[in-house]
Amino acid sequence: MASALEDPVLIRPLRGHGAAVTGVAFNVEAAGLATSSLDRFLMVWKLKTQCRAYKFVGHAEAVTSVQYSPDGQLLASASRDRTVRLWIPCIHGESSVLKGHTASVRSVSFSQDGHFLVSASNDKSIKIWSVRHPCLLFSLFQHTHWVCCAKFSPDGRLIASCSEDKSVKIWDTRNKTCIESLLDYEGFANFVDFNPSGTCIASAGSNRAVRLWDIRMNKLLQHYKVHRAGVNCVSFHPSGNYLITASDDGTLKILDVLEGRLIYTLHGHKGPVLSVAFSKKGEKFASGGADAQVLLWKTNFDSWDYKEVLKHHIRRTNLDDPPHLLDIYPRSPHLHGEKIQSVEVNPTFVSNTQALDPPVIEISSSSSFNTPDYVSSEDAQNPPDSVLATSSKRKSENESESAVPNVGKQTGISPSLGNTLEHIVEQLDVLTLTVSILEQRLTLTEDKLKECLENQQKMLLEERQEA
Repeated sequence: MASALEDPVLIRPLRGHGAAVTGVAFNVEAAGLATSSLDRFLMVWKLKTQCRAYKFVGHAEAVTSVQYSPDGQLLASASRDRTVRLWIPCIHGESSVLKGHTASVRSVSFSQDGHFLVSASNDKSIKIWSVRHPCLLFSLFQHTHWVCCAKFSPDGRLIASCSEDKSVKIWDTRNKTCIESLLDYEGFANFVDFNPSGTCIASAGSNRAVRLWDIRMNKLLQHYKVHRAGVNCVSFHPSGNYLITASDDGTLKILDVLEGRLIYTLHGHKGPVLSVAFSKKGEKFASGGADAQVLLWKTNFDSWDYKEVLKHHIRRTNLDDPPHLLDIYPRSPHLHGEKIQSVEVNPTFVSNTQALDPPVIEISSSSSFNTPDYVSSEDAQNPPDSVLATSSKRKSENESESAVPNVGKQTGISPSLGNTLEHIVEQLDVLTLTVSILEQRLTLTEDKLKECLENQQKMLLEERQEA
């Protein structure tokens, strides 16, 4: 194994979106890249051989987040239209709509086993959804302002969330309770994520700060202020040794979290960088910016054989209680400032960035289901039963929010019964929204009662002191 660092290299820019790119996500083999944008579209870029792009139409407003399922068979997206969508990334554009949020959805993320989704919203709630049978399982309320991001831990037992109420919260998914709240009085976190071993979380701050916390000891381990503007996104390398950050200052920074130092500053975007993600094996990473560009990079800077490292992290996803002897986590608890020297990488000197933009194929929701031609692989594949269970068949783009497939054509059910089923599902959607609103109001009522009780206790103490 070599230990020498080599500089990351820009492979090529990917152009096709008409507005800022809000999210980037690789599939399992890094042969496909999914991106979300304020232009209301998802795009799947086929990176092998001749690059091609597929544009998925369905959301009514800006798409704020995108992620592949761990097996690469599904895509999840979040939108300002208050919905989460599950897509089969095929040329038929099949998708299911998950309704329940009452405001813009800011982020969506799969659990490591692919069975669950977690979403964060401006309605101040976090919602957990079933993927196999698409439905809302439960909601988490304690944030007092918009929730920017929520992520599952690698073992699925915890959820980390961040909010504009300036807190980062850790939730127990089994008890559905908040077990820790980490406060930041200097600003709020835009993004939060677990390291691969699940022992630490990193937060990207609006106040230019990147913080790493040990969630076993609830201790701040590292605090970086290496950007000149707010940080929008972070991504851990699969080894856990490196962290990449994306900022409004137009740069990407790569941090060596074991050594506690900044090692690279990457330029290339013309304006704020909104999203960044490593591939599953770490050999590539991609960034999306307000300039509507996606930049695809080759990592290069570490040539370790990560198969052995990843085996250790897989062992971490067990059910025994922490701490774990195999955990890898940052050691240095001190502040890292802007004065640290780093290698500047400017892709204007890379000769192969002038490649032609790939052709874009637009895909709308389809009205029938056939064998999907996955755009993330070379040949057509059959989706697993779990994927079939999650897909919805749309009559047209205007009816794309219906959650019931057109079963009449496939099972011989009469049109009247099909219409009745669709009406029932519409009523269930209304009930789901009503329950969500009632949960929110109940939480507000509980907060007010708690405040009243605290005020009453203060008054009683004051009366006793005066007496």
